[in-house]
Amino acid sequence: MRAWRTALHREPELSNEESRTQAKVVEALGSLGLRAQTYDGFHGVRAVVAPDADGPAVALRADMDALPVTEETGVAYISRFAGRMHACGHDVHMSCLLGAASVLKQHERELRGPVVLLFQPAEEEGRDGGAAPFLERGCFEHPTVDYVVGQHVAPEIPEGRVGWRTGAIMAAADHFRILVQGTGAHAATPHRGPDAIVVASEIVVGLQAIVSRTRDPLDPVVISVGMIHGGTRHNILPGEVRLEGTVRTLKSETRDQMEQRIRQRVRHLAASLGAKARVEYLHGYPVTMNDPKATHRLVAGLSEELGEGALVEIDHPIMGAEDFSRYLERVPGAFLFLGVGRNEPQSLHSPTFLPADSTLVTGATVLVTSAATLQGRP
Repeated sequence: MRAWRTALHREPELSNEESRTQAKVVEALGSLGLRAQTYDGFHGVRAVVAPDADGPAVALRADMDALPVTEETGVAYISRFAGRMHACGHDVHMSCLLGAASVLKQHERELRGPVVLLFQPAEEEGRDGGAAPFLERGCFEHPTVDYVVGQHVAPEIPEGRVGWRTGAIMAAADHFRILVQGTGAHAATPHRGPDAIVVASEIVVGLQAIVSRTRDPLDPVVISVGMIHGGTRHNILPGEVRLEGTVRTLKSETRDQMEQRIRQRVRHLAASLGAKARVEYLHGYPVTMNDPKATHRLVAGLSEELGEGALVEIDHPIMGAEDFSRYLERVPGAFLFLGVGRNEPQSLHSPTFLPADSTLVTGATVLVTSAATLQGRP
């Protein structure tokens, strides 16, 4: 697993560009005696252990893509691609699944049902992701998948422990773009037309009031503006300003309400200042919803394998998002958090993020145990 992790970490690839990563995964699976299935125009890799077993089929998923981050870890196997890094731990996820594949293949005759291994690209893409096209290509068919399990490294959980939660564990993530249209003018004469920058500023503040003054505080919502573009010179008022941001919700009805309220608030604020505004609202990943029954079964099995103290119940959902949610819309299962926290603080998407290799053992154990537990091991 360390060797796989080193090779994958050294050559990270962005969403929908994972050709080298795909080749490494195919080679690794072949070395284990597993036939890898690949697809034209899609970098996903699929393999099946014990395809002829007649018990429940369990799918195990690892994501493959990296982030546009310049690595600053200083390790010997540092990314050799400038501006790209496995800053979200997907190199760990793949290595854990390959390790699990090795164990499962060795015990193939003992498995009660098939285990489907899914190496999925483009999780970081953010809107369509890689789960949806993987499902469209039949990754849950032949054999028909009954359960699905995934995991993600978590620096806020101590190394060696596993975080879990039933129901909503991660938020839905949507993306909005706003075009504010004012009147270009000299900065000394702002009265000659609506100032698009002032209007955009009012919109940024007004969007926060949706959260603080129109929502039940027990129903979490996040609205964040991450991009503002406008203007060419300090003494010219631009005619247009563009904003982009994200909306995170945990309920489908709240998700719909947010789109309506954002459109309404933006339109009214712009009109009140004599400007126009257009909103483009794009739905991204849905809420990641763990099946209660399957999750409790996993917790029982993992507690037996890792020790009861290794399982940590998460008391509230995380407002990040995951396209693993699309798998959970199809079949019951669970998304778990693999603790990688050490004494020094770490953060996902950081240029210094680097889980320890010892995490690989826990991660592979979680996947093997999850497959055996959901298949009803004795």
